[in-house]
Amino acid sequence: MLSHERVWAAIDALAARYSLSASGLAKRAGLDSTAFNKSKRQSADGRPRWPSTESLAKIIEATNSSLDEFFSLIEGKSSPRPDARPLPTQASTVPLIGFAQAGAGGFFDDAGFPAGQGWDLIELPATAADGSYALQVQGDSMLPLYRHGDMLVVQPNAAVRKGDRVVVKTISGEVMAKVLERRTAAAVDLVSLNPDHPVRRLAAGEVEWLARIVWASQ
Repeated sequence: MLSHERVWAAIDALAARYSLSASGLAKRAGLDSTAFNKSKRQSADGRPRWPSTESLAKIIEATNSSLDEFFSLIEGKSSPRPDARPLPTQASTVPLIGFAQAGAGGFFDDAGFPAGQGWDLIELPATAADGSYALQVQGDSMLPLYRHGDMLVVQPNAAVRKGDRVVVKTISGEVMAKVLERRTAAAVDLVSLNPDHPVRRLAAGEVEWLARIVWASQ
């Protein structure tokens, strides 16, 4: 029986069979790199979102699979295909946007994952986790740690702990890179990258999302 959960599980299984992430499978098929993100599997109101038949056709073609093979994955028959080998390595790419643009509406979903139009793509020297994206530093407000033009790769679903470098977006549209000092149910304390600036405290209700910086092009 077709179910929302099993169809998405089959997409993940097909990606894993060919040593790809869900994002890598989407890119291999010529789709938006975020097409199969966890955040895209439900609509904003919580209703299940199904992949399109066009998307399914493209990933089947990109992996040289078949509809029968995909249905076997939906049914949980996950034995490896005898001729299944990792597909040729492609450069890891992530969506890119500037900090100034990031403060505008429409570029992120409620969980801080990339959404909408206007994103460029850049290649990374290392594999990026699903849902990762890059922000380009503009200006000198993040000196001395980050300079104008530096790329900060952010992973929204990564665990965040005290001392981590993070990007924070407020409900007013401000986007900033800071060091997480403390996070409680009531407030978030952020240490500025510029040591001349004091610790900044935001009420929890002011923070739209907070995500860890996992890599920077310095």
